[in-house]
Amino acid sequence: MKKFTLLFIVLITTLIISACGDDSSSDDGGGTESDSTIEFGATVGPYSDMVNNAIAPLLEEKGYEVNNQEFTDYVQPNNVLANGEIDANLFQHKIYLDSFAEENNLDLSEVIIVPTAPMGLYSETYDSVDDIEEGSTLAIANDPTNLARTLIMLQDEGLITISDEIDALRADTTDIEENPLNLEITEVEAAQLPRLVESEDLSAVPGNYALDADLDLLDAIALEEMPDDYRNRVVVNTEDLEEEYVEDIVEVIESEEFEEIIDEEFEGFGKPDWMENR
Repeated sequence: MKKFTLLFIVLITTLIISACGDDSSSDDGGGTESDSTIEFGATVGPYSDMVNNAIAPLLEEKGYEVNNQEFTDYVQPNNVLANGEIDANLFQHKIYLDSFAEENNLDLSEVIIVPTAPMGLYSETYDSVDDIEEGSTLAIANDPTNLARTLIMLQDEGLITISDEIDALRADTTDIEENPLNLEITEVEAAQLPRLVESEDLSAVPGNYALDADLDLLDAIALEEMPDDYRNRVVVNTEDLEEEYVEDIVEVIESEEFEEIIDEEFEGFGKPDWMENR
């Protein structure tokens, strides 16, 4: 009987110790492994570099593990975000986000706008906008978003004027009212524009294509004053907006350390209004 009682006490004590051990291992004050890991997604190029070189290191200082999945298209980053394979992505501006989410019935929301590579007017013929001669050839993008951006940039530089009766963000070449230098404008696919810097007098190249082609943003004879709607932003599922990791993403991007990295490693990137005005 005494042996049975002793065995029973040992068994109960072992179970209690095991239970306490399980509790301590699951409550370490830092959340579960999934809570402390952020799965990012970004397109190959400058915005993947921004995640890897600026956002991830600052989040890791907060105790997160950050993985960055790279994409080569503009469809999958939103699809894999919506189905939960990643927690956030960085590759798109507001106009694309709103259009894609509506067309595909996705509930996605922007978190914060980041510095973005601007469109540039490149030329091997001219050193400045003031040097441009009458009848010069100009290659521009033919897709609606980049086309409108180009026309706004050209208007800002005094090369054309756009009709006041239309929304400049949706302008196309039929909305050009004045072209005082009689520029010969050719519309092509945006990806071709870097190659046309050599063959045309002028080529208006979106920032991502310029960087992909190893063009220096600071070599452009003009850079667009980009509206924030055209700047890229971090995006998450709407249901996750109040999650702690989202708040921490905002905190690191708003930090002085982040801006210092941008100034050092992403020269020529246009800063969003919130960063310029603080």
